[in-house]
Amino acid sequence: MSNSLPADDSQSPPGEYVVVARRYRPQDFEQLVGQSQVSQALANAITTNRVGHAYLFTGARGVGKTSTARIFSKCLNCVTGPTTTPCGQCDVCAGIASGDDIDVIEIDGASNRGIDEIRQLRSNVNVRPSRARFKIYIIDEVHMLTTPAFNALLKTLEEPPEHVKFIFCTTEADKIPITVLSRCQRFDFAPIETRSIVDRLAQICANEGVTAEPEVLQIVARRAAGSMRDSQSLLEQLLSFGGKRITVDDVHAMLGTAKSSRLLSLVACLVRRDAAAALAEVEAATGEGVDLGQFTEQLLGHFRDAMAALVGCPQELLLHTSAAEFDATRQVGQQLGLTTLLAIAQILDQTLVRMRQSTHVRTLVEMALVRICKLEDLDALPALVAQLRDGVPVSMPPRPASAPVQAPAAPPSPAATTQKKTPDVSAELASSESSRNTPCAVPQAAEVDPANPPATTVQPPRHADLSPLDHESALVAWRQTLAELQDMTGDCASKFDSVAISAPNRLVVRFRKDYTTAKEFCERPDKRSRLEQTLSRLTGRDIRIDFAVLADESQVAGIQQVAARAPVNRRQRQAELQRHPLVRQAIEMFDAEIVTVVEPIVAEADGSDQPITSEPETHPSG
Repeated sequence: MSNSLPADDSQSPPGEYVVVARRYRPQDFEQLVGQSQVSQALANAITTNRVGHAYLFTGARGVGKTSTARIFSKCLNCVTGPTTTPCGQCDVCAGIASGDDIDVIEIDGASNRGIDEIRQLRSNVNVRPSRARFKIYIIDEVHMLTTPAFNALLKTLEEPPEHVKFIFCTTEADKIPITVLSRCQRFDFAPIETRSIVDRLAQICANEGVTAEPEVLQIVARRAAGSMRDSQSLLEQLLSFGGKRITVDDVHAMLGTAKSSRLLSLVACLVRRDAAAALAEVEAATGEGVDLGQFTEQLLGHFRDAMAALVGCPQELLLHTSAAEFDATRQVGQQLGLTTLLAIAQILDQTLVRMRQSTHVRTLVEMALVRICKLEDLDALPALVAQLRDGVPVSMPPRPASAPVQAPAAPPSPAATTQKKTPDVSAELASSESSRNTPCAVPQAAEVDPANPPATTVQPPRHADLSPLDHESALVAWRQTLAELQDMTGDCASKFDSVAISAPNRLVVRFRKDYTTAKEFCERPDKRSRLEQTLSRLTGRDIRIDFAVLADESQVAGIQQVAARAPVNRRQRQAELQRHPLVRQAIEMFDAEIVTVVEPIVAEADGSDQPITSEPETHPSG
């Protein structure tokens, strides 16, 4: 890479401005940035007289594919050549640099993608060049050609006239037929290093008479993600925005990104699990004009660098933070742990995907931040699971410190302090069966020394009494299975009419004739397997499912009549639920009382809403 800048290759009329990306396009292999392996291979091919007839340049946008094609064309057709250092002064070099040479034809593959254009190309390749040695066809975005167009080009591409050369450029090489790839010499262009982009941007600023802070060029280079053209386009915007001096504030104002101080403040809130302060940082960033999409991407990049620093990567591998912030970034990784960092990255990535499809951008960002603040110490989970598997009581790790919360001025209402808990189906079934024969024993609360509180322990789970399902428990398990499957399988299975037990651990799910399509969908082996696996996991036993269609309306009415229960009033319902073993245990353990009964509403197959079960709300009586 040469330190000199390319000369202005565009002879524009007076008053017409030429953008930076065109004015500073490389004119020879020495000025080509970041692609030394390509320039060396092409220069050696010229020196050893091993120039092929077809080349394929692949890589991301803005890494120099078309510029390299023009440089290679000048090397072959320059009046002093073939040479690795074209003069750049002759008419041929000037015409190729401006894209106007009659013997170097540049074709846009996106707009000339049909078989008719390729037929015209085939008819013109036999015409010799007018003034140069070779007639060179540069086809940009060649992957846009249609399959018939590729097929029409194969014979000419394999055995072209001796005066014809083909250079194909594409960003998606996987879309090119293998028959074309096998006829070309392929060169892969790598993303340009951030340091090389910074050096070239500094040269452009000096040549333009503009002063830019070093951090400005670092931000622009990192934002370009390996694309020289993208970095020069961003610099073009900054030249128009900031005048003769470009500051970091100008970059953030133009790009809609947050300052490093704002980003680090938000990260600190997430580390100490302070959700309220994190939402306050979002409010402050929004007030400063920060785009929340860019802010979330910055946050994801910061946690990526924290992960890289935690696993031992040097500061040169940081992609989104500066080298001066390496120690702080590594400390964030050490405080959170690797497993928690991976969970945070996954939450932010899923949020970015959902933000592209939603208008509630800020709500999604705040939900993600609250979820991150509620994450436990995930790095301690493997040790806890191993100890539970061995049957050893373990102490729960303390939660990270959070911001103090002031006590409310008035006691909350009973409805506001109700805590709802949905027990696991297998545990509920086992508890129901065991309570039929033995009374429920509730341990008495022991006196606790305030100075030395005991450590909270988790006892290893006991094997449940897997007794056969009855009608009510089978229906509850089936409803919970449908709630687990929030997709097409669960939607079709939710159109069932009734559930019955045909044998131990075997269910029959019945559909009406109107929903035979839903039944056929659920009977597919993969769908049936998902339903059976989910149901077995929830109940703790191996359960098989059969699907059937009801014969007529009388059968539907008969099954619904058998399944229906006699209506009861509110007081009777409370008395009935108070005898439930789980409710009794909750009342005795928390010294609570039943305040109200909430009937969950679920959709039946005929579209009506029918309460299936009741969930009592209890409140501590104290």
